[in-house]
Amino acid sequence: MKVHEKRSHSHAHGTGDEEKIMTRKQKADQLKSNEGKGSPKKPKLEADNDQHNGKATTEVAKEFEEFCKSVREHLSVAQMREILEANGQDSSGSDASVVIKCLDMLFYGPLEKCQICNGDLEFDGNRYSCKGTYSEWSSCVYKTRSPARKQEPLKLPDSVLNSPVAELVKKYEDPKLRPHRYVGVTDKPFLGMMISLMGRLSRTHQYWKTKIEKHGGTVSNSVVGVTCLVASPAERERGGSSKLVEAMERGVRVVSEAWLLDSIEKQEAQPLEAYDIVTDLAVDGKGIPWDKQVPEEHAIESLSAELKLYGKRGVYKDTRLQEQGGQIFEEDGILYNCVFSLCDQGGAINEYCIMQLVKVPDSNLHLYYKKGRVGDDPNAEERLEEWKDVDGAVKEFVRLFEEVTGNEFEPWEREKKFQKKPLKFYPIDIDDGVDVRCGGLGLRQLGVAAAHCKLEPMVANFMKVICGQEIYKYALMEMDLDAPDLPMGMLSNVHLKRCEEVLQEFIEKVKSMKESGPKAEAVWSDFSQRWFTLMHSSRPFIFRDYQELADHAAASFECVRDIVVASHMIGHMGDDTLDDPLSDRYKKIGCSISPLDKDSEDYKMILNYVEKTYEPVKLADIEYGISVENIFNVETKEGPSFDEVKKLPNKRLLWCGTRSSNLLRHLHKGFLPASCSLPVPGYMFGKGIVCSDAAAEAARYGFTAVDRPEGFLVLAVFSQGEEIVELKNPPEDTKPLEEKKVCVKGLGRKKPDESEYIDWKDDIKVPCGSLIPSEHQDSPLEYNEYTVYDPRQVSMRFLVGVKFEEKDTVMDAQD
Repeated sequence: MKVHEKRSHSHAHGTGDEEKIMTRKQKADQLKSNEGKGSPKKPKLEADNDQHNGKATTEVAKEFEEFCKSVREHLSVAQMREILEANGQDSSGSDASVVIKCLDMLFYGPLEKCQICNGDLEFDGNRYSCKGTYSEWSSCVYKTRSPARKQEPLKLPDSVLNSPVAELVKKYEDPKLRPHRYVGVTDKPFLGMMISLMGRLSRTHQYWKTKIEKHGGTVSNSVVGVTCLVASPAERERGGSSKLVEAMERGVRVVSEAWLLDSIEKQEAQPLEAYDIVTDLAVDGKGIPWDKQVPEEHAIESLSAELKLYGKRGVYKDTRLQEQGGQIFEEDGILYNCVFSLCDQGGAINEYCIMQLVKVPDSNLHLYYKKGRVGDDPNAEERLEEWKDVDGAVKEFVRLFEEVTGNEFEPWEREKKFQKKPLKFYPIDIDDGVDVRCGGLGLRQLGVAAAHCKLEPMVANFMKVICGQEIYKYALMEMDLDAPDLPMGMLSNVHLKRCEEVLQEFIEKVKSMKESGPKAEAVWSDFSQRWFTLMHSSRPFIFRDYQELADHAAASFECVRDIVVASHMIGHMGDDTLDDPLSDRYKKIGCSISPLDKDSEDYKMILNYVEKTYEPVKLADIEYGISVENIFNVETKEGPSFDEVKKLPNKRLLWCGTRSSNLLRHLHKGFLPASCSLPVPGYMFGKGIVCSDAAAEAARYGFTAVDRPEGFLVLAVFSQGEEIVELKNPPEDTKPLEEKKVCVKGLGRKKPDESEYIDWKDDIKVPCGSLIPSEHQDSPLEYNEYTVYDPRQVSMRFLVGVKFEEKDTVMDAQD
């Protein structure tokens, strides 16, 4: 299977700027690589030209090196802890970290506290990082290359004043005489590392030895005690040498040459896991967390992974107890099955945790516990214990819950009372049902189900799509909410409500925020860590702006919410004994779907509407056109009927964008307003139902990946009501619009040519004119948006099945 580059989609419409077409994985990786830097790559600074107290930077660095050597020889670690304590510095941590902190303080001066959280700063080799806690949800992520230092003399214990290095240390007591520590972009990414080389590389071993030493590292011929072994991928094809085998046995990472190249280029040691070339040969699997893999590899693993936990009654697959008829233990109305998440980017933590009590027929109770990172099973902490004593097993489960979360078990399970504790897990409340990634039809079941379906063949084929696992797997994978260990398609309403509240509270907070710079960044970082604890992601990152909130928080929430509805509607079709499960689900959805005759006037009208208002989707250097495969008439039971909306004033037939994974919910429950108000397209006018007069706008939702060229566009009859407000910029406050329930027309940079409009069904305008430039070229909207706040003003009418097709390669202008 080859998974190509994907397009990120959301409820929020794009701006039309081609450079913004980027997958979430690409954006997260780019943000991660840029973090702490002004740009992805900084030019090497000429440090020798910088003067500090009359000394060149290189001279200061050499002086510091000699100072460290002398102090290490004559002062013990215990003395260094004493020095740190005497000067109000953190003296905890390993011996190595204490030595680093003390030497830095003695030479350059005591550090001030973090300006964000009042925590302690610590030099990590590239910059000073805060080790404090910002809130119960997040560690502080403040980093700086120029920390503030206390302008006061050092306090030196008697044991130091009586030591052989007393005069040397006292030399730097006076703040005015202390050198300034210059921390530019380091040209020594391998500082403190020992690296081993093996086999035929693109450059000679001597070349790399010189390079590694120049950049701060050392080279060893042995693999004992080394940071990593650099080898050619060809080594694995040849079976490897004894050196390779020894490295694997010792748990030493074996990485490609690209790790050296990228670390030198980015001037920072890159994660070893992302360059690993052999651990997938081990018996226990690859063991690389998904957030350390390149997006394409992650996508392949995600789509092929089997869901391990489908819901509140699901026995976790890795226990193998379900094969023995195991069931989740239930007592006094409580199911002993808990799932937890913790995302703390300051501490580089992104983990899930599973706890279950499983009752096996004719056997004892089993306690299962697992904690780890998504995709890194070999390194997960895991245990399965058999208990003869039921009370003892329950007490141990409760004890573990309290250890993992810092909260009591029963108040959570019975009343959902919970207080998040720093660096402790938060429970993901899952519902009693089956995640559609498990309950939906698998690829092998689809053909059989369709063959036995009594529905009209085209309708049966449509039901096959929305009842299959594939569209939901793709949707969650594209949003990085695809952990096979967590049933993200079976979250409870309590948990979804909590996510929605956290998102809305943050948006209100950030809109009124007066902080700027690092303090504002800390607020965004805190929300990001909170969000990705509640919505566990295989690739968490720190949100930076409103557009990212729209794309990766609001839209992700709405998609998960809709997938949960689909999970409940579909159930477990694999275990279904019905002869015709697709017809059964069709009845449950409660709507009427029928193919539109291709010779009908309506079909021709819709084809014309698509042709006139569609513009190719551009992904990388490829443009994708569109072809209509089929069109369905739709009548939903939820929401207003066509006849009801037809009685309302100022009606138009407009496009609504949707993912395939959201369709079942729309058909079953009608359209829902946007989950929040953000000053970006799609959310600009508040919590409303948004449509457009351009098929191109709706297509941005339907097209998710070149591997899945099929999608759907929705046409709805949309009443603008009596009062229409025209805007091209986001209002400061959308609540008055929401309360008055007016219609807002967002004016885009392109509009359909009004001279080509037609009337349909007497008085319904169809804006099927060719797209032309509007008089609003400074608008943030590319196409017109129509927003209403009353669901009774919108009625779904047609479902247009489309296929996105690659057009000729688009060449850059400079080519």
